[in-house]
Amino acid sequence: MEALKQIAPNLRRVTTIFNPKTAPYYLLYLHAIERAASSFAVEPIVVEVHDDAEIESAISTLARESDSGLIAMPSSFNMVHRRTIITLVDQYRLPTMYYFPLFARDGGSISYGPNELDMFRRTAGYVDRILKGAKARDLPVQQPTKYELVINLKAAKALGLEVPALRLALADEMIE
Repeated sequence: MEALKQIAPNLRRVTTIFNPKTAPYYLLYLHAIERAASSFAVEPIVVEVHDDAEIESAISTLARESDSGLIAMPSSFNMVHRRTIITLVDQYRLPTMYYFPLFARDGGSISYGPNELDMFRRTAGYVDRILKGAKARDLPVQQPTKYELVINLKAAKALGLEVPALRLALADEMIE
């Protein structure tokens, strides 16, 4: 929410789209988004989507209100439909935050989320311990430790967004 508010300071409402069938953990994200929204004086709006038509409806409805933005929640559904989401966001010129770097690499403006390669590497250590006899229930739960910020400057500029210098300095990858 902070990065989205930095690139779109006039933001007053943010719609989060997700498919509950492919995002079973969505309540955790929604609670975090709601907390962050209140601290940035942003109205959170939640929309479940199940197909391209619902994605289009959600984004076009959002676009009718000025000072609106979008969060594409992490899910396999949003990943599969990323081109539809990115195309509509471009069409309606909406500031959008994505979770997976592939969105920014495919034309989205900005993404921020755990570094998946690091998570896979760390998972290999768990598999090794289990294969050596450790019980999965005895292993500690690990949280991601590395996060990745990817900014697509070309996409941001096309949407009329100005990425602050501090955010650019924090970027792990910039696409020009």
